Amino acid sequence: MSHARDLTLAIDVGTGSARAALVDATGRILAIVAREYEQIVPAFGWSEQRPADWWAGVVASIWDVLMQVDGATARVSAIAACGQMHGTVLIDQAGRLTRETAPLWNDKRTASLVSAFEAANAPADYLTRTGNPPTSAWPAFKLMWIRDNDPAAYASARSMLMPKDYVNFRLTGEVAMDHTEASASFLMDPWTGDWSAQTIAQLDLDRDKLPPIRKPTEILGRLSIEAAAQTGLLSGTPVLVGGGDYPVALLGSGACRPGLGSDVTGTSCIITQIVEAPLLDPEICNVGTVEGAWGAFILLETGGDAMRWARRAIHEKALSYDEIVVKAAEAPAGSDRLFFLPYLAGERFGAGRNARAQFFGIGAAHGLAHLHRAVLEGVAMATTRHIRMMERIAGRRLDRVVASGGGAKADLWLAIKASCYGIPILVPSEPECGVVGCAAMAATATGRFARVEDAAAAFVHYEREVFPDPRWEATYAKMQPVFEKLYRHSQALYDYLDGLDATPVSGGRTDLP
Repeated sequence: MSHARDLTLAIDVGTGSARAALVDATGRILAIVAREYEQIVPAFGWSEQRPADWWAGVVASIWDVLMQVDGATARVSAIAACGQMHGTVLIDQAGRLTRETAPLWNDKRTASLVSAFEAANAPADYLTRTGNPPTSAWPAFKLMWIRDNDPAAYASARSMLMPKDYVNFRLTGEVAMDHTEASASFLMDPWTGDWSAQTIAQLDLDRDKLPPIRKPTEILGRLSIEAAAQTGLLSGTPVLVGGGDYPVALLGSGACRPGLGSDVTGTSCIITQIVEAPLLDPEICNVGTVEGAWGAFILLETGGDAMRWARRAIHEKALSYDEIVVKAAEAPAGSDRLFFLPYLAGERFGAGRNARAQFFGIGAAHGLAHLHRAVLEGVAMATTRHIRMMERIAGRRLDRVVASGGGAKADLWLAIKASCYGIPILVPSEPECGVVGCAAMAATATGRFARVEDAAAAFVHYEREVFPDPRWEATYAKMQPVFEKLYRHSQALYDYLDGLDATPVSGGRTDLP
């Protein structure tokens, strides 16, 4: 019995694993398979992976997932990939890797290059042509490092690719980067959508090594005979250009029009506002979205890690996260005026990179429940600070925030956030937002929908909406200005903290003013 070509094969080239999923015509995931691989840490702060491992993981996961759905091989109508962003892959004219490994998004080896750039350039001089503040994550600085430290690999390279672009190249033989990835490279002009000749020249990089920038929903090419033999798929199957994992997940969560936001709380907390043009500020990053808008986002380094810290530091891991949340629920909203500043790992941008966490306002009546609730509220207040900053620059409020990641599983935390933000929070029924986003792209590319937003509207469903509690919201509205003052006034103390000498002077006093 023959089947219609009614499935999308979604590929996610993640940091921990390669995954393949089969999605039906309604956006429902029928099967998903993962193949893990390792990160390589050759030195402190470095993080690499082998692109060959990505490809091997993709091939193995495709074979496995095809076995799980009847007639799947003949039913796949298109292949759409997303992947970890910023990992910098170089291939030569023959398509061979010029380096066995690629530095990843979390690789910090370029810190000195970033610091030198910041010291020599004011934000007003580069934000309009990069759309972003400088950071070690961006491929521009990784490419500079390779140029300086592996000149043979740089010289022999024809194209710089991102992880999913390399997998797409292995599938089709075609070379391209989509605009979501290019927008977060520090090399794309956000106003023209093309590579910035001025930035490329300033960083002394080679324009010829940068691939064409294409739309995520375009057909990149067709599955080659060689790749078909390796994967078990049919040659000639259309392969999309695809996108970065974060913007594709935004689409797959339904956050794809101005006025919508996204809260992804895992280890960190990334808050995103969908806007029509980049929000230019030294503390705000901007990524192009699949549908052609922008996702302005700010990353709070400590999101779920605040709970992880409390579990380890207060309970030595004896309590589960669920038990901690139950305990936190015993305290009233506002934790009886106990504040927590959640900057356990400092901040990514701005003046607070050496920030620290603190409790403020502890009194004799405070107990364990107050401490735990204050931690949850502190993350929410820090994120509220980010939301208000973006809303102010964008000139409009957020209507809804879509929550995903591990933080979306804690009902109390969602209720705290909704009340702190003053914004209702939606929770998608399908947590695999990246896979759903791939399916929405494929459905649009193959002509089932005129716009990718229409595909997302058909595919994305929400299991619940969490509204602000009016009493909690009133409490948090009074506390937020105090949190902001604590944030500002503490900045001056962090340098003093860094300057403390570990060796006590006579009498145990310090020589700080």
